[in-house]
Amino acid sequence: MRFRIERDALAEAVAWVARALPARPVVPVLSGLLIDAVGGSASLSCFDYDVSARIEVSADVAEPGTALVPGRLLAEITRSLAGSQAEFADDADSVLLTCGTAEFTLVKLAVEEYPSLPELPASAGTVEGVHLAAAVSQVAPSASRDDNLPMLTGVFAEIEGGTITLAATDRYRLAVRGLPWTPGRDDVRTSALIPAKALAEAARTMTSGGRVSIALRDGAAHSGANGAQGARAGLDTRAADGMIGFEGGGRRLTARLLGGDFIKYSSRFPAEFGSRADMDAGPLIEAVRRVALVAERGSPVRLVFDADEVVIEAGSQGQARAVEHVPATFSGDERVIAFNPAYLLDGLNAAATPWVSADADAAATKAANGKPAAKAANGKPAAKPAAKAAAKRPAPGRIRLEFTSSIKPAVISWVPGEQDGDTGGEPETPAFRYLVVPLRMPGSA
Repeated sequence: MRFRIERDALAEAVAWVARALPARPVVPVLSGLLIDAVGGSASLSCFDYDVSARIEVSADVAEPGTALVPGRLLAEITRSLAGSQAEFADDADSVLLTCGTAEFTLVKLAVEEYPSLPELPASAGTVEGVHLAAAVSQVAPSASRDDNLPMLTGVFAEIEGGTITLAATDRYRLAVRGLPWTPGRDDVRTSALIPAKALAEAARTMTSGGRVSIALRDGAAHSGANGAQGARAGLDTRAADGMIGFEGGGRRLTARLLGGDFIKYSSRFPAEFGSRADMDAGPLIEAVRRVALVAERGSPVRLVFDADEVVIEAGSQGQARAVEHVPATFSGDERVIAFNPAYLLDGLNAAATPWVSADADAAATKAANGKPAAKAANGKPAAKPAAKAAAKRPAPGRIRLEFTSSIKPAVISWVPGEQDGDTGGEPETPAFRYLVVPLRMPGSA
């Protein structure tokens, strides 16, 4: 194997794949990063029977070949390289990497013991990368980090027709987000429980590649080759059962689906509330962030509503107290509620995440189907596609907080406003909803 590659492209590719390497591989060979050079490109990949990552980059290949090298060491080396071009060459036992005046010799790992990357089934549909990233960033932080309850460490994806609904919970809050997509067929209806970490990584790193293809395989389709390899290594071969794959911009990431039944999340949202407040996102988030600085561990941030404002307060006994006033439009009988400051900020930030309008989504879909992009007055392509421009700016609107009492779950959502000819109004079901359990205040029933 011998090839040359741009240093920056190499560093970016290795860094992306290395994020999927297992922190504590059950067998040493799984710590490796697989390099495969052929034709005019080099692919870098890793796989630990739960998650696989693969990226393809342009390279000047003089001699095709394959080598398995220590992944994290290669990532450390590529981050520090100086020079514009890197060159790889191998012999029977090692790989030589040169860049500028630096030379590194890496010992080869046993490539014959390395598992084959899972093959993706046919694509189930596609989604705009910016849409996927925004939706996942709203939902994934609410997934549990407690490995004793694996079901809650995932994001539940419910697919029906042209909508994917994402949901995640850690028992103290529940985030739900609807996401438009283009399915391969109109009657598609399925669900999957995806590891939150893998989904967040896939969404975050595929926003620059336009549309992302999503492939699903349920537990009935078992890969015999990988199952046999896993059994020989003493691993849990269920990794080859249910799988989801994301592919776009030369990158491909797959993840083993989690088992278990997710909660019936729709029934957790109350049908009606006794109190409602609408507030501008920026001033509210900044005020909560400042007030939370003086909250002791386990103590709440308290919201006290009046007809035209909310008083946000918190304190630490005998040390400090903070109070801020933020304009609000309020109606209802219950005026006081308190939250864990971190959970409250997560919900407010998620609700205020820029989202893409239906018009922008339609424009992106047309572009994906091969229709010409819009042109500016000079006849040249517009500087930014409609979907990309919309994704970078928050739609106007306000954060809405609804609750019934200081001890029952409250819901945070986003109420869109008017812009660029949109009619505005209030959707029957908001695209994003965040249900959060309040903290009991001293003296509350």
